[in-house]
Amino acid sequence: MTTIYTFLDWLVKTIGTMGYPGIMFLMFIESTFIPLPSELVIPPAGYLISQNQMSWTGVILSGTIGSVLGALFNYAIAVHFGRPFILKYGKYFGITEKRFIKGEIFFLKHGNISTFIGRLILGVRHYISFPAGLARMNLKRFCFYTAFGASIWVWVLAYIGYFVGNNKEKVMEVSKQWTLYIIVGCVLLVIIYIFWHRRRQKPLV
Repeated sequence: MTTIYTFLDWLVKTIGTMGYPGIMFLMFIESTFIPLPSELVIPPAGYLISQNQMSWTGVILSGTIGSVLGALFNYAIAVHFGRPFILKYGKYFGITEKRFIKGEIFFLKHGNISTFIGRLILGVRHYISFPAGLARMNLKRFCFYTAFGASIWVWVLAYIGYFVGNNKEKVMEVSKQWTLYIIVGCVLLVIIYIFWHRRRQKPLV
């Protein structure tokens, strides 16, 4: 735990020195496949907001832009390297071309909500861009739903840092609580989406 606290202290100083470009850069890294938790990046920025050293608009914008850029990086990797690799070698991992196409069709149909919710869930938000790239999801819609989900997550973490302050133990504790709230909200959203989608598919009498 001491290592985490030392790292958080370093982040506060680094973000304070680099400012919004620092947040953007760290969130770019966090949004790729590199394991840098956003819980260690944005709350220190929220703490700096409480100290009048940063603004809400600047933190949310820079955090969201960094997240979108990192997601686009993963998207590009999936488009240029992932698809040819899976079509060629996927059969050795149980992914036949038929299964791959089915997954592709599913994501093309439900990619909007998948991308949005994926940005809010721990362990998923780093990788949701890969299936989007494999399915060649519309780039404008991909960026919109990525930014939408990422901005909510950035706001939540900045809110935690703003009110909890530079108390590292409390930041981690409250982050876990909010993660649970978000998962519950996502489950409810999926249920509503399924209900809406099924009603829309019913033939008109």
